[in-house]
Parts: sequence; structure tokens; C-alpha cells
Amino acid sequence: MMITVQDFTGVYAEQAFMQELRATAETSKDVRWLDCTKIVGTDCYCDDDAIKEINELIDNAESDIENRDNSTNAPDIHFFDNGNYHYMSKLWTDRVQEPFTLIVFDHHPDMQPPRFGGILSCGGWVKEVLDNNKFVQNVIIIGVKDKLVETVREELSQSGEANILEKVTFIKKSELNTLSFQSSLSSLTPSASGAAVRSYQQINLPLRHSPGSLLVSRLSSQHSLYISIDKDALSPTYAATNWDQGSLTLDALKKSITALAANRKILGIDICGERAHDFEGNEHHTVQEADTLNSELNRKLVEFLKNL
Repeated sequence: MMITVQDFTGVYAEQAFMQELRATAETSKDVRWLDCTKIVGTDCYCDDDAIKEINELIDNAESDIENRDNSTNAPDIHFFDNGNYHYMSKLWTDRVQEPFTLIVFDHHPDMQPPRFGGILSCGGWVKEVLDNNKFVQNVIIIGVKDKLVETVREELSQSGEANILEKVTFIKKSELNTLSFQSSLSSLTPSASGAAVRSYQQINLPLRHSPGSLLVSRLSSQHSLYISIDKDALSPTYAATNWDQGSLTLDALKKSITALAANRKILGIDICGERAHDFEGNEHHTVQEADTLNSELNRKLVEFLKNL
């Protein structure tokens, strides 16, 4: 497993676990630390010059990949700072060369139509993937704020692009704790799709309306998965981020990933959602509490993902 850390704001300097990774990167071929702090044109929006510079930085780091320890089948992990840089998932999935389903854990749909001449943004990168990536088959967005789903549908309808929603499944925040969604997770292996459908019938839930059944219908055993996590999908109990947050628990996130990934190839896993670099504390956390919380969350996620 390769871990790549892209540091855009310097926020990782205050996290003990991330500094352990930085030290490891100096001696190990399995951890790469990419300093992106001097690349201009990256905050929320990423212009063409910045995209070129970021890709060149990644390409240069790839030269060591042939010599690294690849003794495990665990997927590569990419950390890239706070939610303003979630568009990095678009750049990483650009490197995929096979059909895949994109799984996104996010409190926001990140599907806004472009507002500044088509420039890549943290709020529209999922739409960019759908528009431009020939390998993406479906997108499943989990934990999104309910009202934002309707907003995206209205915006895409007004722009004449509503047809791309045919590839998109939203599992809204209000659906995360429903029996239909939770009971589906244990049945989401490719060999058990029929069992998953039967489980809904047995509990007398309308099949076409159940969020779990949408997952079953969208997930093909023939398609690999790419997973992108913005920690703002999690409750403030588990993370301190730079956007408003959802209600997902860490345990629910792990169970969802375990179920979705069962017997499927995972092409990569992205993690963003750190606190803002100028965070001064809020009603949930002091600065020190936020850094300690996020550091331990990143550690737990890496330990969990290593065993997928």
C-alpha cells in the first residue's frame, strides 16, 4: 500500500500521526510526502497551471514506485488537506484506466455546474468526473445534506444537464440511519445481491424507494471501486473540518466501506476534510482538540484501510 500525502496549507504540521508519516517518507518507498504549499491557484478552485504543476509533482514522485514494497494488496491512500482540495479526487481518478464506480462520502454533493469558465473546483469536481472521465460508470454519494440534493437537481435541470444524474445515486443524510440502508450493507457483496433484495421484501419496505436497494442496483461485480472521503460527512464528534458537517459515525463509515468493498477491487482511497489552516476554535473544539481528533482519525482510517 502506498500512502501519498499532499500538504497544501501546512495543517498537517499540528497532527502527530501525519508527522509520523512525514518522517517515514524520508526512509520508506511506501509513503510519499508532496509539498504543495507553494503551488498558487489551488484554494477551492484549481486553475490549469496549478493542475499541470500538481500532476508533474505526482509524476516525479512516481519514479520511486517500482522500488517500493508492494507485498500487500491494500489500495493506495491519498491524503490532501481540507475540503477545499477535494477536487484532487478528480485528478487522481483521471489516472484510472478501467471501468469503475466512484463512491463519495461527503456532506455536500460537489456537483455544481462551473461558474468561472469551467475551472475545476471543490464544489463541482464530481460533475467534472461525470462529464470527462470515460471510465466512470456510476457515482454513489453517501451522507449528503438533504436539501443540497434538491438544489443540485434544480441547477442541473436549469442548465440542461440533468441527464448526468442517471449515473448518480444519492444516499442522503436523513437516510443513513434508516433500517433499509443499514440492513443492506451486510448484503452488498457481488454474490449476494439477490439476498439484499430479498431482505427489503422481508421487512416490507418499498424496494424502489429504499436507499440500500439503490446501492445494490448500482454496484456491479465487474466494476472496480474508487472511494473518496471528505470527513465533513462525519459528525463533529469524530472530525473537525472546514465545512458544515453531517451525522455519520466512524463505525458506520467503516461498516459502509467494508460492505461496499467486499470482493471488489479498490483502485484508490482519497481522504480530505482537515480543519481550516486559520481555524481558531468553535463550539465543538479548540484548535488543539481539533488537531488531536483529526490526527487520531487519520491514524484509525489508515489502520482500518490497510486491512480491507
